[in-house]
Amino acid sequence: MSDRFPAVAPEAMDEAQRALAAAIAGGPRGGVRGPFLALLHHPALAQRMQALGEHLRFGTGLPPALVEIAVLVTARRWTCQYEWVAHARIAGKAGVPEAIIEAIAAGRRPDPMSPDEALVHGVACAAHATGELPDPLFAAAEARFGRAGILDLLALCGYYAMVAMVLNTARLPLPDGVPPPLQPIEGGAR
Repeated sequence: MSDRFPAVAPEAMDEAQRALAAAIAGGPRGGVRGPFLALLHHPALAQRMQALGEHLRFGTGLPPALVEIAVLVTARRWTCQYEWVAHARIAGKAGVPEAIIEAIAAGRRPDPMSPDEALVHGVACAAHATGELPDPLFAAAEARFGRAGILDLLALCGYYAMVAMVLNTARLPLPDGVPPPLQPIEGGAR
């Protein structure tokens, strides 16, 4: 566990922490791990983040592979080792080709990508590079995913950037002794 945010033992949890841990464990995540180990130190914030994260991972209507591409671009942008290790595995299981995962890890634009993969990759990269989408990219994303889909993609990027900041600041050790897979790159994801 992190020296900055030490583990909160179940017997040491206050009522809000116990309720949060039970809610997370009873949802699709199945247990308290990753950023929520640190966020247990602020249950009110964690509760809100958990609800947003649950919607973004499991409730957008976007295919899981596209969600994971946005998450991987974000993890790469912030060189978040923990987020990368967790979501590279999830992305592979969701059907993201290994070549796309490897290219994002290296900070390169993956080629080839399906039109949907390229669109999500473009939206995530633009969101992290400038904080907005240029008109042609907005129009393409709106035509394919609708305005709600654009907002989900932007929220995915923002949410996972926030998670990356929590994880990077908490300095959680990587699971199973995995060495850090990402090397810092100038300017983040591409």
